[in-house]
Amino acid sequence: MRDVYGESVKKALVKEGWTITHDPLTLSYGGKDVYVDLGAERTIGAEKEGRKIAVEVKSFTGPSDVKDLRDAIGQYIMYRDLLAELEADRELFLAVSDDAFKTVFEQPFGRLFVARERVNVVVFDAEKECILRWETHGQRSTGA
Repeated sequence: MRDVYGESVKKALVKEGWTITHDPLTLSYGGKDVYVDLGAERTIGAEKEGRKIAVEVKSFTGPSDVKDLRDAIGQYIMYRDLLAELEADRELFLAVSDDAFKTVFEQPFGRLFVARERVNVVVFDAEKECILRWETHGQRSTGA
């Protein structure tokens, strides 16, 4: 099922120069299929082969932040392992709204699991449909 913020994230990525290549990105392994929300590419400079990412969008609007985080991290780990087998050149990101980032990911409980599981996070503003920041393995940056 498509996340409520899927279109906002898609538009935000396009604004940043990404080309959406898959909506969704299908990963097939051992007779099973899973669907990452978005696949995108961006050519860097004169490179013919650019950077590839996969983005799973999560809203964190359920009644329990803990359950939402558990589900998101579990899904992230599954997708990351599948990408390592199938598309090792594609980097996985978990896309979360600025509100979810502040209330879940910047808190000690959320930081623990993001750091231990090396979760790449892209933070977006749903209203402005823009990317606010990229966090790669717990390191903050302003662009991917």
